[in-house]
Amino acid sequence: MPSAIRIHQTGGPEVLTFEEVEVGAPAPDEVQVRHTAIGVNYIDVYDRNGLYPMALPAGLGREAAGVVTARGKKVRDLRVGDRVAYVSATPGAYSELRNVPAERVVKVPNGISDSQAAAIMLKGMTAQYLLRRTYRVKRGDFVLVHAAAGGVGLLLGQWAKALGATVIGVVGSDAKAELARKHGYKHVLISGRDPIAASVKKLTKGVGAHVVYDAVGKDSFFESLDSLRPLGMMVSFGNASGAPPMFNPLELSKRGSLFLTRPTLFSYIAQREDLVATAKELFAVVKSKKVKVRVDQTYALKDAAQAHADLEARKTTGSTVLIP
Repeated sequence: MPSAIRIHQTGGPEVLTFEEVEVGAPAPDEVQVRHTAIGVNYIDVYDRNGLYPMALPAGLGREAAGVVTARGKKVRDLRVGDRVAYVSATPGAYSELRNVPAERVVKVPNGISDSQAAAIMLKGMTAQYLLRRTYRVKRGDFVLVHAAAGGVGLLLGQWAKALGATVIGVVGSDAKAELARKHGYKHVLISGRDPIAASVKKLTKGVGAHVVYDAVGKDSFFESLDSLRPLGMMVSFGNASGAPPMFNPLELSKRGSLFLTRPTLFSYIAQREDLVATAKELFAVVKSKKVKVRVDQTYALKDAAQAHADLEARKTTGSTVLIP
């Protein structure tokens, strides 16, 4: 029988178990995928620790790449043997074999490896919608990105630079600052050492950034607001340090009529046509070499708990992949 990572209670990395699971034949509108690489993301931590409640027991993992091994009778666009990848609103990708709705699956083009595909379905499509749809970055913009050396951060830096923006990153160490500079960031600030908002204002000649992409949450929220120019946009898309604080909307007006949004990828790709278009643009920018995908950590699937521990301890850079 195939194996998978499961949780029977919420908590720390120690609640992850590696166990055999029953995987039946795919439903008429599903394909069965044998995973070859599985992406690890901070949303997996939120699922595991109960921030995003699930019925238990449950699987973990939102993205993976692999090969189609069977298809339901209603599936026409995918065939057995196709290389595919997916990102799912329903956890369960930490597994050797899985049935997935065919409409949520895209083919992986030549020139994109399985590890790359697994690493970018969630993070890469997140970068796409943040830069191209939530706030459409254009030449001449000043863009501030927190967690600049993380998986999404490295993609945002390269892609925003390719779009003609000046990209400012915030990281936690000098080593991560060096990594960020190699991935599109013209300026890099060290959290806890550099005054973030004041530094951004100085770098933008007193005006502020056009947009801030903040996946850190509680620890950086007001710094992010203070880094924006009037009419700037605050994009809060993660809670690595905890949920952002509650605040009075007047805080937005007194800083210059700011915009605030809290988007999620699954809203942006809810329709099949949006999913396909997002993946197409993402794969194209990776194949063009304008955006390079870093898979800096690889763990065996059974060692997912260690991957989570390292991620939460901020020991990781770039993307992390599990190999069944």
